[in-house]
Amino acid sequence: MRRREFVASVAASVPLPLAVGAQQAPLPVIGFLSGIKRDDYTIDIFRRGLAGSGYDEGRNLLIEYRFADGDYGRLPGLATELVSRNLALIVAVPSSPVALAAKAATGTIPIVFLLGADPVQLGLVASYSHPGGKITGVSVIVNSLTAKRIELLCELVPTSVLIAELVNPINRVVDEELKEARAAARALGRELLVVGASTRHEIAFAFEAISRSQAGGLVVWQEAFLYDQLQEIVGLAAIHRIPAV
Repeated sequence: MRRREFVASVAASVPLPLAVGAQQAPLPVIGFLSGIKRDDYTIDIFRRGLAGSGYDEGRNLLIEYRFADGDYGRLPGLATELVSRNLALIVAVPSSPVALAAKAATGTIPIVFLLGADPVQLGLVASYSHPGGKITGVSVIVNSLTAKRIELLCELVPTSVLIAELVNPINRVVDEELKEARAAARALGRELLVVGASTRHEIAFAFEAISRSQAGGLVVWQEAFLYDQLQEIVGLAAIHRIPAV
């Protein structure tokens, strides 16, 4: 299931109080906190998920949107700003830094997250069966596919060449990803070059480093910021003539 389909399921997962009548209490407000830039298609999917449960933005529900545009350092401030808006719920998508920022900002407002890491290991929830507190969500453990991505790349390039992985070094779960990647490369008898980028400009520098090292192929971590820069990464891979997964 794709990320956007998960966003739709998140939208329908937590009941909210419906406001009835024009002179009733103010409409409930959801905070939508994202670590990447605004994606109108994803927002449309989110709204449709809400509509499927009877919630229509502007009619019986309001939504406050905040986007970090890939700069995870902005997330604590954006989360704190949302908490001040008297929210009924915070939706934190699509990565662990967003969920962690939301949890750090409030212990009273319910949080629903979507991320690609282990929420128990991150300390977001107590366990899968009993999350505890006021936070729950959907987790897709993307690093479980790291070894497969490296294996696929190694089938595409000569056995003698160096391979590289592009990661976002400021994502808290990067160490777990690199542990999986290095183990997979060793198992295949490959040398792995790790390059990092947490901004669009750094992606260009990372590709220059890959070219200087004469790496023959690239694996890109399936991480929210890097996913958001998909077109940039594909374009640079083509310019530098580097096979990429």
